[in-house]
Amino acid sequence: MTDKFPYLNENDFFVFPSVESATSEGIVAAGGNLSPGMLLSAYRQGIFPWFSYNEAILWWSPDPRLVLFPSDIYISKTMKKVMKRSVFSFTFDTAFPEVISRCGNIPRKEQDGTWITESMIEAYIRLHKLGYAHSVEVWQDNDLCGGLYGVSLGRCFFGESMFSIVSNASKAALIFLARTLSANQFRFIDCQVYTEHLETLGAVSIPRSRFLELLKESILFPDIYGDWNEKIDF
Repeated sequence: MTDKFPYLNENDFFVFPSVESATSEGIVAAGGNLSPGMLLSAYRQGIFPWFSYNEAILWWSPDPRLVLFPSDIYISKTMKKVMKRSVFSFTFDTAFPEVISRCGNIPRKEQDGTWITESMIEAYIRLHKLGYAHSVEVWQDNDLCGGLYGVSLGRCFFGESMFSIVSNASKAALIFLARTLSANQFRFIDCQVYTEHLETLGAVSIPRSRFLELLKESILFPDIYGDWNEKIDF
């Protein structure tokens, strides 16, 4: 598989091939490492890691790209009632390790195993401690019942995964995030690749070239890093 695209040396911390050279599936390169510097460099270039156990690290930049513009989040009548009734409470960055671990452990339809490997968990916890990776926690009766996590640069949020152990909890997490990001002038949530579920919530597919234009504009804003409970208005 790796003979179809460049293989990065573990010491190639920030150097990626052009995304225009990606395979038809969107693979830009394999190999390298999951250091904070390499991950942040990848996101700034419109690239993200996605691989399974016993695979080399794979770096992706699909075309088209699925994005959700925060103000365009679709809230159904049911979810409007859920949000209005305060069925859930929400926090940022309160239980990041738990959120990412649960995202990796939740069984998913038509998915055998998880791409959220131990190395990925460790890597994103490092990013979280540096203030770049953030989690949304959804609580019900003081129990963590849903959430999501991702990476923030400038006014972009790169969504990675979500989980729910109570009906509607993951939808509520995304709605809460989108509302908060919209209020703080974020340009988009990167949803990476198409899923029917995200489309029903308002996500749209755009050409990679358009995504890269939006990314280039949006990362010029200062990063809001650190604990978002303290740094961002919600």
